Amino acid sequence: MTAKEIKLQALNNLCKNTLNETLQITYTDFGEDFLVATMPVNERVYQPDGILNGGATMALAETVGSPTSILAIDNEKFSVRGIEFSANHLRSVKSGFITATGKIIHKGKTIHLVEIRVVDDRGRLISLCKLTNYILAR
Repeated sequence: MTAKEIKLQALNNLCKNTLNETLQITYTDFGEDFLVATMPVNERVYQPDGILNGGATMALAETVGSPTSILAIDNEKFSVRGIEFSANHLRSVKSGFITATGKIIHKGKTIHLVEIRVVDDRGRLISLCKLTNYILAR
């Protein structure tokens, strides 16, 4: 197993007994300034009319947005707190998987702005989200 695969496995293992597990969110890739996760679209995340609930989409996006900053800081010296979140839902989804990719678009000393793009299996943009993270000294 590569170092990257070990880190991904560790990241996913941290999410036992959390919302990630409930929503079946899995981290699949990361880099210095980005993180990727997937979530199945099924009855667990439907709204009453049988399409993906926007709140579930936002949960996936938040689940990617904060750890994107965590991966980019010294975790022994700093912690991360999300302070503002917004989402624009652009398309509905009935089945398959959605993938969220968080990327830091502003990396200041105390504030990170993370853009999270959520796409469907065909690569179509489902939601465009923005998370502001506060970088807090421990």
